Amino acid sequence: MGAVHPENSSATTRVFVALAPPDPAKDELARALRPAYAAYPRMRWNRIEDWHLTLAFLGEQPVSAVDLLRAPLAELAASREALTFALTGGGHFDERVLWSGVEGDTDALHLLAGEVRALVKGCGIVFEERRLRPHLTLARARRDDPASVVEVAGSLSGFAGMRWPAARLHLVASNVGRGPGPIRYRDVESWAFRDPASGPLPALSRP
Repeated sequence: MGAVHPENSSATTRVFVALAPPDPAKDELARALRPAYAAYPRMRWNRIEDWHLTLAFLGEQPVSAVDLLRAPLAELAASREALTFALTGGGHFDERVLWSGVEGDTDALHLLAGEVRALVKGCGIVFEERRLRPHLTLARARRDDPASVVEVAGSLSGFAGMRWPAARLHLVASNVGRGPGPIRYRDVESWAFRDPASGPLPALSRP
C-alpha cells in the first residue's frame, strides 16, 4: 500500500486514536476541579466531553486516510478486552499544560498503543510518533499566566478517582475550534472492545 501523506490532499483533518473515561469518572474529576474552575477562569479549560487518553496522535491527515483506519481499528477492538484505569493526581508539562495522571493497566496500555501505531503504519499512513505518556489533558495556561497551571496541579495531588473500564476504542478528529480558543473534538467512530464472556480471542489479521 502506498504511503498516505497529508500534503497529498487539500481536505485534511487533525486525527488521533484514543480511549475515554466513562461519564461517572469524568464527573468525579470535574467535581474535584470546581474550585479551580472558579479560581482560574482565564485558563483554557478542555470541555469534559473532550477528555481522552491518546494512544496515537496522527496529526494533520487527508480525510481519505480516516476511512482506511475504520475496518482495521474495528477488528483490533473486537480482538482485545477492555483495560481498566483510574484517574489520579495532577501535573503539568512545562507550566503550560495541566493534566491528570492515569493508573491501572498501564503496561497493557503501552502494548495497545504499539498495536494501534503498527496498524496505522500498515495502512500506509505517515505520522510522527510521540512517546506515550499516559495522562488526561485538562487545560492550557495563557502565555502570560504560567503559575495557574502549577497551582492547580498541586491542588490535585490528593485526587484518587474510581476505577473504570475503557470500553471503546475511539477515532477522534479536531477540525473545528482551531486558533486561540479551546480545541474541539468529535468522534469519527468508536468500537467496543471484546466482551471476555464471548469466548476465545480471535486471531487479528494483518494489514
